[in-house]
Formats: sequence, C-alpha cells, structure tokens
Amino acid sequence: MIRTIIIDDEPYASELLASLLKKYCPETEIIQICNSAEAGLTAIRGMKPDLVFLDIEMPHMNGFDLLEKLTPVSFDFIFTTSYDQYAIKAIRISALDYLLKPVDPNELKTAVEKYITRKSRLLPQQLDILLAQLQHPRTLSNRIALPTMEGLQMIAINNILFCTSSSNYTILTLKDNQKLTISRTLKEIAEMLEEHPFLRVHHSSLVNLNEIKKYIRGEGGSLLMSDGSLIDVSRSKKDQLLKQLSGK
Repeated sequence: MIRTIIIDDEPYASELLASLLKKYCPETEIIQICNSAEAGLTAIRGMKPDLVFLDIEMPHMNGFDLLEKLTPVSFDFIFTTSYDQYAIKAIRISALDYLLKPVDPNELKTAVEKYITRKSRLLPQQLDILLAQLQHPRTLSNRIALPTMEGLQMIAINNILFCTSSSNYTILTLKDNQKLTISRTLKEIAEMLEEHPFLRVHHSSLVNLNEIKKYIRGEGGSLLMSDGSLIDVSRSKKDQLLKQLSGK
C-alpha cells in the first residue's frame, strides 16, 4: 500500500480527494488528512509517508514553503491547485506532477499510476529548479527537467538544437549529437520553452532560433541547423519565422 497524506486547508476539498482516492486508487492508504500546512509538516515528519497530495494555496505557509522546510525531501508529492499560470509553469519546468482542482478522477488515476510505474524518484535538482523559478519568476531558468525513457534528465536549455514530434512523445536533438525521447508532447515542450528563443516552425518541429545557420526559400522554406539538419517550415509559420530572424 502507498502510505498517503493529504494536505489542503479546505476540508471539503481534502475529503473529496480522499473519497476519490478510496474509490479510484485502492492502492493508496490515507494515513492522515491535514487542513493546514503546519499540521502537514508535523504529520510528514512523524509519519514518513510515501506520497503527499499537497495544496499550493494555503494561508500562513503555502505548499512551496512547506517543501523548503522539508528539504531534502524523502517522499513523492503531487500538487493540487486551482489554475495559477506562474506556479504551473514552474512545476512543468521541474517535471513535477500536479492536478487541477476540481480533481478529475481519470487524471487522479493517471497521476497515481505514474507514481507507481516511473523508474526514477524525485531528484534534488527538480526541487531546486522549482524553487528558483518561483523565487525569481522573471529570471529564465537555464535548465529543464524532462522525463526520458530511462528516467528524469536535467538538460541545459541552450544545448537543445531542435525538437520533433513523435506521437505523444518528443525527440530532442542536442548539440553533442545526442537524441533523447521525452515523455511529453511537442505542445507541452513548446509551452515549457515559450520564454526562450524557440519557435514552432511546423506542427512537428520546434527549433532553437540561435542554432539556425540558414533559411532556405521555398513554399514554406526550410532551415539549415548548426548540426547540418534540415527542418521544414510550414507556410503558416513562415512570416512569423522571418520576423523573428530579422528581429522585428
């Protein structure tokens, strides 16, 4: 059984989540429900759970503050939150799991299944990236945590040449001729890199603008990348690309 703690300052939300877990995720054992971050801190230290469902927005001490007090973190956690653009972006960049409220049963089942089946555990660097992004939201992170087939990998963003779609996966091509298969869609990768010099030039391609060597004219055209690869440009993306390249 997965020893589980729920931390949420809204009693209705925590009881609802507990009910969903009992119904849809019988492999979890709820050992404590806490309605404040302070109570959650005490419960985690005393009961040493395997998994924590952690609300982000709580008075006095939010979910991120709680994690800072517990570093190094010895358990897995899944954030629960109402939509917060900046918080969710930071969570995505650090490859941590989250559920939007109201929690959908299917998404809850998927999150618990991911916890059970993933090969790698929480890495200290994931929390470092998350907290750095939250403390300095206007500062661009130079690293990103991405789930590969072998486990989580920390990648320097400027080391990415381009990304190509492969169904529900994305293949990253790096400067050292390495290719990584990432368990994220190209759309998700594009959202994570949206403040960096990357552009979706085709429905199946996202490129690092700093690694473009040449634009080759055509109906949509194509790009010669710094490693010699050719990337097609769709007609619908051509004007946006040329504006980006000309600095306008």
